[in-house]
Amino acid sequence: MSPVTYELKDNVGIITIDNAPVNALSHAVRAGLVDAMNQAQGDDSKAILIQCAGRTFIAGADISEFGKPSQDPILPEVLDTIEQSSKPVIAALHGTALGGGFETALASHYRIALKNAKVGLPEVNLGLIPGAGGTQRTPRLAGIKAALDLVLSGTPISASQAQEVGLIDHIVEDDDLAKGSFAYAQQLIKQEAPVRKTSEIAIDTARFEVGIFDEYRKTYAKKLRNQDAPQKIIDCVEAATKVTFEEGMKQEREAFIACRSSEQSASLRHIFFAERQAAKVNDLPRDIAARDIQNVAVIGAGLMGGGIAMNFANANIPVKVLEISAEALEKGMATIAKTYQGMVKKGRITPEQADQRISLITATTDYDDLKDSDLVIEAVFESIDVKKSVFTKLDEVCKEGAILATNTSYLDINEIAGFTKRPGDVVGLHFFSPAHIMKLLEIVRGEHTSHDVLASVMKLARTIKKVPVVARVCYGFIGNRMLRQYQREVQMCLIEGASPEQIDKVMMDWGMAMGPLMVADLAGLDISYKARQALTPEQKGNPKSYRIPDVLYEMGRIGQKSGSGYYIYDPETKARTADPSVLDIIEREAQSFGVTRKPMSDEEVLNRLSLALINEGFKILEEGVAQQAGDIDVVYCFGYGFPKYRGGPMFVAQTRGLTKVYEDICAYRQTHGDEYWTPSALLEKLVTEGLSLDEWEKGQHNG
Repeated sequence: MSPVTYELKDNVGIITIDNAPVNALSHAVRAGLVDAMNQAQGDDSKAILIQCAGRTFIAGADISEFGKPSQDPILPEVLDTIEQSSKPVIAALHGTALGGGFETALASHYRIALKNAKVGLPEVNLGLIPGAGGTQRTPRLAGIKAALDLVLSGTPISASQAQEVGLIDHIVEDDDLAKGSFAYAQQLIKQEAPVRKTSEIAIDTARFEVGIFDEYRKTYAKKLRNQDAPQKIIDCVEAATKVTFEEGMKQEREAFIACRSSEQSASLRHIFFAERQAAKVNDLPRDIAARDIQNVAVIGAGLMGGGIAMNFANANIPVKVLEISAEALEKGMATIAKTYQGMVKKGRITPEQADQRISLITATTDYDDLKDSDLVIEAVFESIDVKKSVFTKLDEVCKEGAILATNTSYLDINEIAGFTKRPGDVVGLHFFSPAHIMKLLEIVRGEHTSHDVLASVMKLARTIKKVPVVARVCYGFIGNRMLRQYQREVQMCLIEGASPEQIDKVMMDWGMAMGPLMVADLAGLDISYKARQALTPEQKGNPKSYRIPDVLYEMGRIGQKSGSGYYIYDPETKARTADPSVLDIIEREAQSFGVTRKPMSDEEVLNRLSLALINEGFKILEEGVAQQAGDIDVVYCFGYGFPKYRGGPMFVAQTRGLTKVYEDICAYRQTHGDEYWTPSALLEKLVTEGLSLDEWEKGQHNG
């Protein structure tokens, strides 16, 4: 049975798409649309209405067809059939009309929508460009600037915003779209409204500045650094102002196909699917009931605790913030208020929204005020003794069924759970700083964490708009465990011959959001120094891997907040400049280890840092700390500034080829010894047996 049906109601031909859950443009839908349009051309209808069943209009392409050969009719052909109709075609939008769905609406002659509908062209988020007229029809309806903003941002806009720029003709104020759209069709028939082909609208070149395209190229070269799709989008929109619609469509299609076959798009699609897979816990029973979380408490009002509290206030969940002293509490609440004021100043929220969110945050110094909290998150200093004190107290005062969470970055969740009489209620919720901005939430399940606790925090992550990834217990979990190896190689490269500026430039040119030494200065060298003091010599590792930051700390150079670290910072502007004296320090420390520093190539720096991440990722996977390789990629792309257009460390390994990765690691073992460069047993197994990561994971799952 076709997912597309057609009926003649009075003098309106009604095409209904019913392809649950989101009416994706599958081959059957595309073929059904063409058949229905052809049928409508030969009957007594005077207008044609395209509508969708269920909760949304066409929400985009059928993701199950990604990576497969195209089947005729392809979408541009379908939309040409719609636009060439001899009778007016009206698209009735509700829910979300995205990507090819919105392009279907743009090819229609008129567009009507519910007031809560949203429309958009999000292809750029997958390293693609609209491939069925999005770059050609949008500027003809909305103008150049509005078109560029919509297509380049990839962010949906409301129906009212779309109406303001000419992308929607009429909005239905009530919730009865079927009635409203049918009435609109009858109105158009009565008015003898013409067939209005978007492709025939001329773009008024006098309405935009000549240099607008170059401005956007510069902006997006910086905003979406190294990415090809944004630049191709700008080229195609510019083409709409210079060539015929047919020529513009040809250029758009060629650019779309080039993007679709690119490594960047493959990487971004990988992250798209990996993010969704990470939200599922493989061994969690489907019928498990989540606990009700109506109010939350946070222990600690520092930058992390305050940021965590803001997540819940932003989601309209009341939250208490506890500190041990009134002074610390006052300082923390002032920081929260200042942060919200900054958001108002930048136009992100209104003053009323800021006041409402602040009103949801209650300050206290009394643990007894937490007795009715459904969830308590500890965000205090990284000391097992401090954690013991907090969790012993929480065990005493919190109600039965309360979830007790720790925000620890490294410490043993099982040991922390052991400080309570309810280890099943204890879980790790590792937020990333700044906690109210960063999307990643590393959820650490302890040995005794109950299924319903895990289900509850996974559900909660979506409520506070986080990207959750589940990890098992080990030192540093997924992200920070890998980060230690990355930072180790940063320090080893410094000792052996690289400069801070070279390392940072190499990694940023490759796509990292910030260079590793810039990050260290921003976070503060005092933080990592104090964390190292709690480690055993074995945990610290080779002294070469931390001597330089220790020396800088002992000199009072703790990073941006002190005005110097690996770099020098202007006290007013915080502008960063290189400091030649740091190279002197590095040279001196290298000599103390008997190392003669030599120039190091950019390729060597990149290879060593990326392979350190990859090898540790394979070890994490083989130990079962991560559920699947994609989870590791999600952690790094959403929590550590790894470029999404490279897909994450594990995807990079697959792109390079596992054999090549293995051989390079073995070569480093020969050069630098096996202290750090022993290949993961899993990586060795895959290479030896000729298996891909996907094949191995399928075997694990089926097994």
